[in-house]
Amino acid sequence: MEQTNQDNYNNFDISSKNPLQLKYHTCWISCATALNDGRFATGSEDKSIIIYNNKTFKPDLIIKEHKGYIMSLIQLSSGVLCSASNDKTIKLYNIDGNTYNVLQTLSDHKLPITKITELSNKKIVSCSTDQSIIVYSKENNEYTKEFDIKTNGTNDNVIQTKDNEICYYEGIKSTLCFFDLQNKKNVAQINNVSLTTYGYDSLAMMSKDLLLVAGCDILTIINTKSYSIVKTIDVKGAGNINSICLLMDNVLLTADYKCRIIQWKIEGDNLTLISKKEKAHNNNRPIKVIKKIGNGLIMTGDGSGEVKIW
Repeated sequence: MEQTNQDNYNNFDISSKNPLQLKYHTCWISCATALNDGRFATGSEDKSIIIYNNKTFKPDLIIKEHKGYIMSLIQLSSGVLCSASNDKTIKLYNIDGNTYNVLQTLSDHKLPITKITELSNKKIVSCSTDQSIIVYSKENNEYTKEFDIKTNGTNDNVIQTKDNEICYYEGIKSTLCFFDLQNKKNVAQINNVSLTTYGYDSLAMMSKDLLLVAGCDILTIINTKSYSIVKTIDVKGAGNINSICLLMDNVLLTADYKCRIIQWKIEGDNLTLISKKEKAHNNNRPIKVIKKIGNGLIMTGDGSGEVKIW
């Protein structure tokens, strides 16, 4: 599907495609990540992580180490798989083909962990409903808490916006906060921003200075240099835009509560709707996750535990 020509966005138009359907989870798909070896992994509210073979699309490996459902899942630059759960823990795994072992369990949060991300300096940041964000650094092959950020509300998402800056979302207050990691202080905040909660991929950097925020029926574009709202786009009837998937420099997809997948073209600070797939999942369970995986394919996961490959 994917071409080197960045303008050939029609390669990602899934409006007429017939997807491959997979059903190995028993509850909502809550997160997913592409793996360096071409495979991909999904996390679910059934407390399991599944790693799929990228040729047969059947499970190569099923991991059941968490006592709660999986909220966030990433592969670190080192190749280590990292998961966060509402059981208040983060687990790190070494994946070797069809086997794995748990390298470390981090238990510093007091309430469910909603999102984890890796910074450009290889540190890990986690956010939680316990009103804290924790920065972990690696020393002697283990991650330890470097410092934590006390916040004024439950934290539903976090993303790196600059070399020494993160943006986190206080769900109760509907506030985006920008935090300077070097000076350890908030440098800006934007109030009354709508964002889909509980760690879904509803934050994405469109470019160096533009942050895209998805929530309810609205996409909000924020300039992270001036900390100002550039534009809001009303996506009528979406209910909730649960996940954003950046495909290449000028193309992205959104998946929403109404089981729609919409393809957008990025032109400066504008988003142009290119195509739309209605009822991308037919069981009336919201699409929670949309991800680009190996070989230029797109995967989506819904509230019934079904995964589709486009």
